[in-house]
Amino acid sequence: MVLFSQTGSSYCIRTELFRYKSGKNVVFSRANSMDASKLKENSIGFSSLLYSSSSKAQILHIANAGVGQKRGHSVIVAASPPTEDAVIATEPLTKEDLVAYLASGCKSKDKWRIGTEHEKFGFERKTLRPIKYEQIAELLNGISERYDWEKVMEGDKIIGLKQGKQSISLEPGGQFELSGAPLETLHQTCAEVNSHLYQVKALSEEMGIGFLGIGFQPKWGLKDIPIMPKGRYDIMRNYMPKVGTLGLDMMFRTCTVQVNLDFSSEADMIRKFRAGLVLQPIATALFANSPFTEGKPNGFLSMRSQIWTDTDNNRAGMLPFVFDDSFGFEQYVDYALDVPMYFVYRQKKYIDCTGMSFRDFLAGKLPCIPGELPTLNDWENHLTTIFPEVRLKRYLEMRGADGGPWRRLCALPAFWVGILYDEVSLQNVLDLTADWTPEERQLLRNKVPLTGLKTPFRDGLLKHVAQDVVKLAKDGLERRGFKETGFLNEVVELVRAGVTPAEKLLELYNGKWGQQIDPVFEELLY
Repeated sequence: MVLFSQTGSSYCIRTELFRYKSGKNVVFSRANSMDASKLKENSIGFSSLLYSSSSKAQILHIANAGVGQKRGHSVIVAASPPTEDAVIATEPLTKEDLVAYLASGCKSKDKWRIGTEHEKFGFERKTLRPIKYEQIAELLNGISERYDWEKVMEGDKIIGLKQGKQSISLEPGGQFELSGAPLETLHQTCAEVNSHLYQVKALSEEMGIGFLGIGFQPKWGLKDIPIMPKGRYDIMRNYMPKVGTLGLDMMFRTCTVQVNLDFSSEADMIRKFRAGLVLQPIATALFANSPFTEGKPNGFLSMRSQIWTDTDNNRAGMLPFVFDDSFGFEQYVDYALDVPMYFVYRQKKYIDCTGMSFRDFLAGKLPCIPGELPTLNDWENHLTTIFPEVRLKRYLEMRGADGGPWRRLCALPAFWVGILYDEVSLQNVLDLTADWTPEERQLLRNKVPLTGLKTPFRDGLLKHVAQDVVKLAKDGLERRGFKETGFLNEVVELVRAGVTPAEKLLELYNGKWGQQIDPVFEELLY
């Protein structure tokens, strides 16, 4: 049976497993409520059912068993890399289906997980130059063969690896990304990061290459960065200069660490989304680690964060509408429908649909593929092309932190888990920030890349707020009962001193390094 938990007007879908009477696996979607007993007669248990909020059922056949990824009892269709014809709609998608898709991410607290992602720059140890695709391909093949990862191909090119619920992928300039599995504790998350770095280091040392934990490429210009052979990046590379001045820098010269966290209901999602947005500038300050461009200080503590202010403001930013009383899954869908598209994936090819509307796609009027209708795969892919400071999928992504050395890869999820997965700390954050105005939130977003924890805020400095927030995060971790507070030590010490990682790098640059950039490759080597 399909169960619904309601909090006021919010809804959450919990999916159980069914098989359609034809024997084929099906996916339905539904918002709000329905008489689940009507479905009971077909309930024998293998495919996730979401039932549509309209009176009709929309049946989606999962066409390729290799496409789905199980999380709990449900099948999750992979969005990256896109899968060809993975989902076939027998009836047109409606806006309600898109809303229900987001709502299907609701999970009871015992099923909440932690998913950590981080990117890093590969470089040749002798020359410090960025590694080329051929070297990355050799590394990916080596990891696959030695540690039993499944290869992900685009045409005849290896572009990533998968092992269970972990994946390794390539960003546009060859940044090497681990997308971790959804895990229960920070101990598991940090063990996963350490295992990944061990495997990468074992192979890369044999190849004479290293990996750098920093938020922005410190030495090399855009012309020096290799381009990865991924179709979606060709489309983005051509489109970016039309919508901002720094989009290519974002694609080719930035690295981040982020954490993906769950919610139990629409109301819970809203509270976490708001807390995530309001605190994102504090996370940016705590993890600021990108003060160099082409060998010299660039005037910022987080150049990575600054770059997002002029990449593509149709799909980035602080999303002030999340603080509106009317906000919920539907309002996010409305926002996402109006974010210009990048591409559609068909017949193993990316079709350039830049600047076009997903609303038109829903109506079968997309100029790049007229007459075709979207699938949930298309919707999931579209959601990955939206880049706000906090992003909603079937979970929430905290996106405001610079890449950094391994200690901080564990600290970032610790910070957010302590706040968002503890009811007391989450409520305290919402109370603490309840009277912050939209203008103040935006001011922090604008100033923090430049001044970090020393950003003036009200009667003091942002570091004073950050100290309170880090204390709330630590308290939240203690209440979780998994002995996870040690993962916050790096941040506790940093906020006590009020000095960002970037400022420490600048001190080294102006002192011990003699204003030479090359030592950063040793300082921040994994």
